[in-house]
Amino acid sequence: MSNRFQFNQFRSLFAPRKPRHPLVRVAVGLLGLAILAALVFVGVFVGAAMIIAGVAWKLLANRRQAVRAADPQVVEGEYRVVRKQALPLSR
Repeated sequence: MSNRFQFNQFRSLFAPRKPRHPLVRVAVGLLGLAILAALVFVGVFVGAAMIIAGVAWKLLANRRQAVRAADPQVVEGEYRVVRKQALPLSR
């Protein structure tokens, strides 16, 4: 007695089937193209909105930072990086 599971019976369950009627085939193809176009359209506009929101966020953050008064306890200064001297070559 063999207890092998038959996968062939489930293969047809997940296989896409094309409709037989030519007009239904065209309608399903056009529906697929419309869904694809809608997803691309939404994706482009969501991406553009995210880029615009990021640029606006940066511009507003810079404006808020410039408006802030300087803290009297903060000492501002400039610095210069000094490189470490290379050791002389041994002779």
